[in-house]
Amino acid sequence: MRYLIAMDRRRLPIILALWAVAVAAVSGLGCASIEGARLFRSGSQALDRGDAVQAVAELEQAALLTPDAAPVFNNLGVAYLAAGRSTEAERAFEHAVALDCSHEPAQRNLRALRDDEPRPQ
Repeated sequence: MRYLIAMDRRRLPIILALWAVAVAAVSGLGCASIEGARLFRSGSQALDRGDAVQAVAELEQAALLTPDAAPVFNNLGVAYLAAGRSTEAERAFEHAVALDCSHEPAQRNLRALRDDEPRPQ
C-alpha cells in the first residue's frame, strides 16, 4: 500500500495535468451539448409558433453543436419544410435516419416528403 501511495505522489503532477486536460475537453463538449440542447428546444418552440425563419436558424446551430442527434435533424427538416425548402428538408431527414435508423419520426417524415413529391416520368 505504501508503495502505491509513494508512486502516486511522484506522478501527481502528471496525473493532475492529464486530469486538467480531460476536464477541459469534457467541459468543452458539455457546454456545446448544453447550448445545442437549448437551441433545439428554442428552435422547436419557434417551429410550434409557426416562426420557420427563427426555427431554421436555431435548429441549424443546434445541428452544428450536436451533429449526432437525430431528433435535431428531424426537427430541422420540419423547419425547412415550413420555410419551403424541401431539398434541405429531405437531406435533414436522410441525415436523421442515417444517425438513427430507428428514429420513426424522421422515417415517417422522409417517406411522406418523398411520397408527396412529384416524380419525373
